[in-house]
Amino acid sequence: MRSITTKLILAFLGIGIISVAIIFITARLNTRAEFIRFLSDQSRTDIITQLSNYHQQNGSWDGVQSVFVSIATPDPDSDPGNQIRPFTLSDQNGNAIYSTSNRYKPGGKISDTDLEHGIPITESGQVVGVYVPAPMPFGGNPREREFIDRTNLTLLYSALIGAAFAWLLGIILSRTLTRPIRELTQATHAVSEGDLSQQVPIRSNDELGELAKAFNRMSAELSRSVNTRKQMTADIAHELRTPLSLILGHAEAVHDGVLPPTPENFEIIREEATRLEHLVNDLRTLSLADAGELTISLQTIEPERLVNEVAALYQYQTQKKNITLDVDIAAPLPTIEVDPGRMTQVLTNILDNATRHTPEGGHILLSAKQIDKNVEISIQDSGPGVPRENLDRIFERFYRTDSSRQRDGEVPGGSGLGLAIAKSIVQAHNGQLSAESEAGAGLKIKVLLPGKVE
Repeated sequence: MRSITTKLILAFLGIGIISVAIIFITARLNTRAEFIRFLSDQSRTDIITQLSNYHQQNGSWDGVQSVFVSIATPDPDSDPGNQIRPFTLSDQNGNAIYSTSNRYKPGGKISDTDLEHGIPITESGQVVGVYVPAPMPFGGNPREREFIDRTNLTLLYSALIGAAFAWLLGIILSRTLTRPIRELTQATHAVSEGDLSQQVPIRSNDELGELAKAFNRMSAELSRSVNTRKQMTADIAHELRTPLSLILGHAEAVHDGVLPPTPENFEIIREEATRLEHLVNDLRTLSLADAGELTISLQTIEPERLVNEVAALYQYQTQKKNITLDVDIAAPLPTIEVDPGRMTQVLTNILDNATRHTPEGGHILLSAKQIDKNVEISIQDSGPGVPRENLDRIFERFYRTDSSRQRDGEVPGGSGLGLAIAKSIVQAHNGQLSAESEAGAGLKIKVLLPGKVE
């Protein structure tokens, strides 16, 4: 199978040869026709001038044949310098007076068709005769035909040179066009072998340049996705190892008699088992969302009711931590069509995160308002906030704003999956989840849900 380079070379060469051949044939035919027409027009002008002068001098056409006595019927192979195109001279009534061809005899009637192609000869504003060219080709003398042949030979040489240039240009253009494709092919093979750092140079702003940009984005995203998956696997192993270690450690200690079988020790085992169960359930929710199999049972509800119910769930926790929880609802709001259980899960995950990171004596604002035809539910805390450059990553699984932080140093109670689960659920409702924050100014999570069209 031929490569695309060879195909392009052959295509350019074929187009060049066909184009040059068409130009050569057209130019050759037109050159001969136009040159013969030029000679014919020149001969006709000379003859009409001679005829007009003769009539002015003699007052009639008597003896006009003496002007052309030395011109016999033209022979294409002869070399008479005064060779002319055959013609017939007629009077104003269309009767032949003199003819250099065998078509008409003196005194014969000229056909109307030939008279239409004739040129009147006038004197003092009156027609005294008609010059009627003979309907036959005019070949020109040998020198004139030699000129045409040399011109045609020059056109042939030009056509061959044009074909050679077409071939060279085809090679250059085909290599230039296929270079990005070859680079993409090599980079693709490298990616298929596991090298995800491949980036190809962008050499143009055309479709090939767009293809190179798309490949670079794909390669970068694939590399980031693989690294994220590796990090997530390590984080999952770490998250699972912590409660498992506590469960196994306390169980073995109680079994070996190191720790007494008291309710307190069994409670520690139960709490860690519950924590492990929550983590597994969170991972299962994310896997269902990734597969598009997250169950959503839509119901039409009022946003005010949803916000107030979620706020009521956290009154005790916030009071216990001396955190002020305020609710601000800009009523009236359009109804929304959501899964109440899933949307409650979204808001509780966000509030869990806000409660853990809001210091004692801090403030949390749970608000709802209408934006166009949508409903925005936001949760603003007064915690340490998140640096602006990390805002886009807080919804990633197990993401920590400080990668050096370990599990033991974090605020207890979180699995690192709450915001990721919230984003998946909101997207399943055709909504948007976003964040606003500056370091030291708290974090604001906004849930934008489409209002129900009445």
